[in-house]
Amino acid sequence: MDQHLDSLHKKYLASLKKENRKVLIVQLSILISFFVFWEVAARQRWIDPLLFSMPSRIWDLLITRVSDGSLFTHASVTMFETLLGFMLGTGFGTLLAAILWWSRFISKVLDPYLVVLNSMPKVALGPLLIVGLGPSFTSIIAMGALVSVVITTMVVFTAFREVDANYLKVMNTFGASKKQTFQYVIFPASLPTIISTLKVNVGLAWVGVIVGEFLVSKQGLGYLIIYGFQVFNFTLVLMSLLVIAVLATIMYKGVEIVERWLLKNF
Repeated sequence: MDQHLDSLHKKYLASLKKENRKVLIVQLSILISFFVFWEVAARQRWIDPLLFSMPSRIWDLLITRVSDGSLFTHASVTMFETLLGFMLGTGFGTLLAAILWWSRFISKVLDPYLVVLNSMPKVALGPLLIVGLGPSFTSIIAMGALVSVVITTMVVFTAFREVDANYLKVMNTFGASKKQTFQYVIFPASLPTIISTLKVNVGLAWVGVIVGEFLVSKQGLGYLIIYGFQVFNFTLVLMSLLVIAVLATIMYKGVEIVERWLLKNF
């Protein structure tokens, strides 16, 4: 019986690996086909090569920028700002959600303000941040954190409130304190939601930082995009966008690695 179950498990794992390989092959095929069509369309003038450039030009510019080291400088600045904004936004959002769960009074007071803040376009607050914090590195990081902190607070707080009431009754029965209830029930039960929020915040942090760089930065991928538009160098613009896409994907995969570790250890 055990051997039969073991055989079925191995077959299932083999079929799962086969399916994953098929998915990867199709994904790569779509990506390669997109770039091939883009190159052909630009060369055949089906699209305007001045506006949309072409993959070969973008690749040549990428090699040039990598060779002279300028791409690493700009990419590292943006990546650092994004990571810091991402961590601050997620950390403060989760902390605020915990405070709201802890104090029913505070949650009732802040609830309408959170709803209003969540409905506002956060990027519109960029000029205010620049005036308040100055046209500096700090305002860009604040922008990256701001776009994610409110949505993190609301989503995580909702997850805290929706933990199965039976778990809470068991903790109360054994005389657990509020701190112990949060530590051993509320937080672990809400961990999948927090991880899902991390994945969403990857994209939000990139949006906030790039917008911040649009407004004040003299370095970074956002600066390259704005500079490219100003001098009508759309190859530079598209190269910067592709680099952002690659870095955001790497960051997202990093969150997935953290997710697997957390779910395994908690």
